Amino acid sequence: MKVRDNKGFTLIELLIVVAIIGIIAAIAVPGLLRARMSGNEASAIGSMRSINSAEATYAASCANGGYAQDLADLVIGPGGGAGFISPDLAANNIVKSGYTVELLAAAGSAVVTVAANTCNGAASDAMGAYYAHTEPVTPGTTGERSFATDTRGSVFQDTTGAQIADPPAVGGNVTVIQ
Repeated sequence: MKVRDNKGFTLIELLIVVAIIGIIAAIAVPGLLRARMSGNEASAIGSMRSINSAEATYAASCANGGYAQDLADLVIGPGGGAGFISPDLAANNIVKSGYTVELLAAAGSAVVTVAANTCNGAASDAMGAYYAHTEPVTPGTTGERSFATDTRGSVFQDTTGAQIADPPAVGGNVTVIQ
């Protein structure tokens, strides 16, 4: 009689390992998704802060106190040099890190400097005030909160992900985060 020396794993042992891996994945995946959403929200807040800085520089150095009303105007630098904002925010309604970003003239603001008189040859007139907002592309997946800012420089958040009204005001789901 010959005794067989079988080396390897049984089907039961392999199924147990697969079950353990599945349990670990079920625990880890939601945490990873929350971390990604948190990173997207931090990027959206950073975009609002970048717009505030770019608008302040644009108003002080290029538009005689007026503010750009389109992200495309902030990307263009004076004399063709470096722009006021990074190229990843090159146009309105651009999607960055799961958020749609837009810059507009604030409601009721007047023209301060016509486009032809700006130092960078902007396509739009420089206005007396601006309003920028960003919302998640897929609420609950790419982000939970929406953000907005205006000429005052504060960043506002809405915990529902809905677009924040122009001008942003504290109340309901809207609070100031900066």
